Amino acid sequence: MTQFAHDKVVPYKDSTLSKKDQVAGMFNDIAKRYDFLNRFLSIGIDVGWRKKALQQLEANHPQHILDVATGTADVAILANTILKPEKIIGIDISDGMLEIGRQKIDKLGFTHTITLLNGDSEAIKFPDDSFDAVTVAFGVRNFQHLEAGLTEIKRVLKPGGKLVVLEFSKPTSPLVRLLYNFYMKIVTPSMGKLFSKNAAAYQYLDASIQKFPEGKAFVSVLNNIEYKNTYHKKLTLGICSIYCGIK
Repeated sequence: MTQFAHDKVVPYKDSTLSKKDQVAGMFNDIAKRYDFLNRFLSIGIDVGWRKKALQQLEANHPQHILDVATGTADVAILANTILKPEKIIGIDISDGMLEIGRQKIDKLGFTHTITLLNGDSEAIKFPDDSFDAVTVAFGVRNFQHLEAGLTEIKRVLKPGGKLVVLEFSKPTSPLVRLLYNFYMKIVTPSMGKLFSKNAAAYQYLDASIQKFPEGKAFVSVLNNIEYKNTYHKKLTLGICSIYCGIK
């Protein structure tokens, strides 16, 4: 199994815990401020990104959806509204994030459709060929082993089922990249420290983005695992990208 540079990027460099355990602890720590900081730091653009990602599934009409690294269930909730499937399962390794997600789902009255479970992308507790679609929004960077997680996702997809990944990427324009780097290296950690008391979480965000195999490199990873009809779309000057593939 290939190891990628971002697989080694961890939130807490002095910790002896695995990346998986560090990520779970990090998200448990920032869970209560996560949604607020997402909207604040992205100026609300992240909501539109999620909608565009889910639009990749509209023609497929998936009835059983798995949302990996569901966090506070933003994608699961949007998928319920936009795609109207029979069932959505969201899994995440952070119980703190899941608890916030369950509160949101209960408040919206979506508990009959959406179920959130503690779950690991590399060991998904569902049989082969279980889901029509799998979504991962801003989560593949946090996989301890990228290929292992994507291979496990492929296992639980039904033949012809579609994977949709939404992930941060780096802008190609030199000027935009200069502004982007300032924002991610200076502004984002400062705001993260101010509001969540955890600057390391937002320093990790930038470090993992910098090392992530984005664009054609990520599509090549999908191709190597034998996903079919793979493609990617850049959003908002390349700050974010959508990646898709079929089992």
